[in-house]
Amino acid sequence: MCGIVGYVGSEKCQDIVIGALERLEYRGYDSAGIASIDEEGLHLCRAVGKLAELKAKIKKMPIPGNTGIGHIRWATHGGVTEHNAHPHYATDEVVIVHNGIIENYAELKADLIEKGVVFTSDTDSEVLAHLFSHFIKKGLPPVAILQEVISKIEGAYAFTALSKSYPDTLMAARNASPLAIGLSDNMAVVASDALAIAHLTRHVIYLKDNDYAIITSKGCTIYDSNNEIANREIVQVKASPVLLDKAGFRHYMEKEIHEQPDAISHTISAMSDTTGRLTAGLDISSLSSIKGIVLLAAGTSFYAAQIGRYWIEKLAGIPVVCEIASEYHYRQPVASCQSTAIVISQSGESIDSLLAMRYAKKLGLDTFGIVNVVDSTIAREADKILPTRAGPEIGVASTKAFTAQLVVLFCLAIALGKQNGHISASRADELHHQLLKMPGAVGKSMELFDSIRPIAHKLKNASSCLFLGRDILYPLACEGALKLKELSYIHAEGFASGEMKHGPIALLQDGLPIVSFVSDDDMARKAVSNLKEADARGGHIIVVGTQSALNLLDFAAEKITIPECEPLLTPIVGAIPAQILAYLTAFEKGTDIDQPRNLAKSVTVE
Repeated sequence: MCGIVGYVGSEKCQDIVIGALERLEYRGYDSAGIASIDEEGLHLCRAVGKLAELKAKIKKMPIPGNTGIGHIRWATHGGVTEHNAHPHYATDEVVIVHNGIIENYAELKADLIEKGVVFTSDTDSEVLAHLFSHFIKKGLPPVAILQEVISKIEGAYAFTALSKSYPDTLMAARNASPLAIGLSDNMAVVASDALAIAHLTRHVIYLKDNDYAIITSKGCTIYDSNNEIANREIVQVKASPVLLDKAGFRHYMEKEIHEQPDAISHTISAMSDTTGRLTAGLDISSLSSIKGIVLLAAGTSFYAAQIGRYWIEKLAGIPVVCEIASEYHYRQPVASCQSTAIVISQSGESIDSLLAMRYAKKLGLDTFGIVNVVDSTIAREADKILPTRAGPEIGVASTKAFTAQLVVLFCLAIALGKQNGHISASRADELHHQLLKMPGAVGKSMELFDSIRPIAHKLKNASSCLFLGRDILYPLACEGALKLKELSYIHAEGFASGEMKHGPIALLQDGLPIVSFVSDDDMARKAVSNLKEADARGGHIIVVGTQSALNLLDFAAEKITIPECEPLLTPIVGAIPAQILAYLTAFEKGTDIDQPRNLAKSVTVE
């Protein structure tokens, strides 16, 4: 995962910034860098590899000054090179560090090149540096500079900038990607994770989406999206990196819902090679050897597997079977049409999934593990690992691990489809481009909390609830139902919409909540037809979809609008309102959200 650190104060910044970056090393990264400013101007040092490589370089040429920024990077845009490492600079005037993806960087870059700007990297992040330089040259004050930069960019981001024109000031902003400011006497620090700075100060302010801040050693001024000064709460954090912090949220689950833009961005980088191409982390030989797949998983991971089946078969033309892990090794499956078993597990320790993988090995299948913990048992025993980079997930009900798993499966489908010629290179590139928009779309979905809250207030009184979806959204309906029952203890079931008339329609009665996921695709009108049948029988219809899809549903009682996206990617964006609805309903009911009754985070016994 990427990591941001910044410091302004009375002490030399070099060791402070490096020390804070070291506390983020557990996340993984492929390059690192540090920049500072003193009376002589800006100083910059970057290195490919671990922090040890960077420290070796600055030992020979120390980084002076009391104000500095640092970064560790996983490659998303551009390969693993020193030029692509952060911090990025522009015209010896400004340096920036950035997490996230600037969706409209190509348009901005083209405009800047037309103005004579010369780029030195292949990253989207460098655009930020040149935007800052452009507005600094106009003589604007820091607040106005930030306003102008933010108005130009789209996507999920967290960044910190340091300018020669304002040597004692850090300029920072966030949208859907976390950023925290730590305050102490004659010092201020900023980081993408409070764990990086908890040893320096316990007093932390978490920026909210669309906040931006001017930070000096005397304190900080934070502005909201309306350009008004915002009074954000100062939170006391723990110093130990083992004791994970809730970052100002009421529950770990709420925090983890908000962490999904970063989790998705970092997982995309894990699925890309050093040139930024989507390979799912597999070489040509490994991709070519996959002729038939069995996906093995349990719970939420099983619904991710079912969505993955649609993607792989549609985009790669490879047959896929989904198996519930706890059933697989007991039913003596026939694997003659399969070459590969892919086990999906957040913890990598689920006993059912582990035993299923071991059985697949006995059948002679190659084994892949899609896991969030790279030193877990499944990761160690699998032939290959396809990592999710969601970070630690504490809430029992999986959120960011689920969407990260979907990203891995989508990347695998693209890589397989391109390799075997089922989709063209241009179609693969277009899908990659659409995937890069997911952190921004998911970040925008965080705005749904307020609109979903009144729906949850009504839903808390229900004794039962149905979830519906067609095609690729059917497994998402099952996942939405699982989330609701896990957290609120309301009976909920997910069905394929077309199956309603084959039995479940008998459950319909006046006021029964029916949550349906719709997408603007070939299945939309069929889904609408199924919902009209439910509406005619008194169902309380709650629809989740893009505005273009919701335009077909004027009869729905409640509508939850998600950002427009590539229809194939609707399960990723649609997962967010499903999680929020379950979370808020449980909150209304007063249940134990992070540790629901009878459930454990990792099932390690049969």
